[in-house]
Amino acid sequence: MDWLTNLFKVQDTVAHIVLLYSIVIAFGVYLGKLKIGGISLGVTFVLFVGILAGHIGFTGPLPVLNFLQDFGLILFVFMIGLQVGPGFFESFGRGGIKLNLLSCVAVMLNIGVMFACYYIFFDTSNFRNLPMMVGTLYGAVTNTPGLGAASEALHSVFKQGMDFDIASGYACAYPLGVIGIIGATLAIKYICKVNLKVENDKLNEEEAENPHSKPHSMYLKVANAYITGRTLKEISEFLNRDIVCTRIMHEGELKVPNRDTVFEMNDEILIVSAEGDAAAIKAFIGPEIVVDWHEEDQPQPMISRRIVITNSSMNGKTLAKMHLGSIYGVNVTRITRQGMELFASRNHHFNVGDRIMVVGPEENVNRVAELMGNSEKRLNAPNIATIFIGIIVGILFGSLPIAIPQMPVPLKLGLAGGPLIIAILIGRFGYRMHLVTYTTTSANMMLREMGLALFLASVGIKAGAGFWETVVQGDGLKYVYTGFLITIIPILIVGTIARMKYKFNYFTIMGMIAGTYTDPPALAYANSICTGEAPAIGYSTVYPLSMFLRIFTAQLIVLFFCGA
Repeated sequence: MDWLTNLFKVQDTVAHIVLLYSIVIAFGVYLGKLKIGGISLGVTFVLFVGILAGHIGFTGPLPVLNFLQDFGLILFVFMIGLQVGPGFFESFGRGGIKLNLLSCVAVMLNIGVMFACYYIFFDTSNFRNLPMMVGTLYGAVTNTPGLGAASEALHSVFKQGMDFDIASGYACAYPLGVIGIIGATLAIKYICKVNLKVENDKLNEEEAENPHSKPHSMYLKVANAYITGRTLKEISEFLNRDIVCTRIMHEGELKVPNRDTVFEMNDEILIVSAEGDAAAIKAFIGPEIVVDWHEEDQPQPMISRRIVITNSSMNGKTLAKMHLGSIYGVNVTRITRQGMELFASRNHHFNVGDRIMVVGPEENVNRVAELMGNSEKRLNAPNIATIFIGIIVGILFGSLPIAIPQMPVPLKLGLAGGPLIIAILIGRFGYRMHLVTYTTTSANMMLREMGLALFLASVGIKAGAGFWETVVQGDGLKYVYTGFLITIIPILIVGTIARMKYKFNYFTIMGMIAGTYTDPPALAYANSICTGEAPAIGYSTVYPLSMFLRIFTAQLIVLFFCGA
């Protein structure tokens, strides 16, 4: 049985390291599924299992632990950046500016409350206390990438090594952080006297009154003499709205129009536009009608088909520059991206993975399908070259030293900030460099969770040896209650302002708070009591900027204050 004993005790073997991480991650993931009061800690439970393993001496060589911790962090933040990149800049539109400003205020308040607790409850002459409070801060806001960024920055400040581990403060604050986010959000409901049924009804009314830019199809009869003799392009330019004319019935013949097609009085046309523009378009062109076209009786039967873009050469091209109407005799009426249906405007950039609705003669539609790729199998293969190219650039970018007066060391974005920013930029503008950024949701989640699990396991194993002394004999209880204050005070302030001053829907506020704290359990709870998509919209609107700020401010706090 010596072989089995050696497998657990001899630390410098590959088998031991793989066994160590497999046990910690597997047990952590399964225990994280347990729910208490409907709330679970999820994959973060890996941290606590790692702490237990480190405490009983089941550990590994420090260089290996450091490597897996940093590599896991890079993989995690890069995949987050790649996911949020396409919507990062768009999140500031459509009312998102106010939500993002409120989110920024909450982030700053978290930091402010942390410093207040530090000066009130801790001995400021002890250089260990402020870094430990930084760990407590990121446990209180349930933000693991921020913990990684702060830990990395601390190693650059304390070059001789740290005799403390901020993961202990993180672990103390995290459980109450998860509970406190939901609890403080519920407290806003009572403070502001919110009626959930009324809020749900208001959302339903707003969705009915504000159709946004969902595609809308309608059959119209040309009844405006001004249109007679003018082309589809001229009419579209005069309307100053995006419209797609997919069919035109002229003198008994059904055709697929292009930009040069001339409209005549009494022509019957099928128009696709944004719902919000439908009334104006009808008023200009003519009344909506019911048609009795029989496309199968026409010389060239028309079909509609969804085509998936899998040809990488299409990545980044605009609909206007494709000239699908004039060259192929077809029209694109709508685009589906990541489950969202979008109107096909002329300035839309195609991305690999988009699904487009194409209307036209069957033979022509088949040609477009061939052009676009239309191969589901090709989407299943991950574009790992783009991921590792992005990581290379991200590490180089994160390693650039930025000298700032009165700072003990140059500012660097580091292994968390650099890859995150580059991933956001690649996710949004990668098509300009001919980089295919598409990954399936399952592939993205797999890489994210794998990176996060490696990071949390490494942090826990390293922190385990001194965790018991920190919690029981040290300031563990202080980390718990100060972390709880860091969690709830900003939520109560910002949530009340969002409701009382800006009149946001309560469910939007719940999503905004969950996104600001990057906390999926809080979002899941909000979704469970809301009949609409308001929590998810609020979450996705503030999540990208909040994640960036959490990581960036972690390093700023450490470099400006912990090295003094």
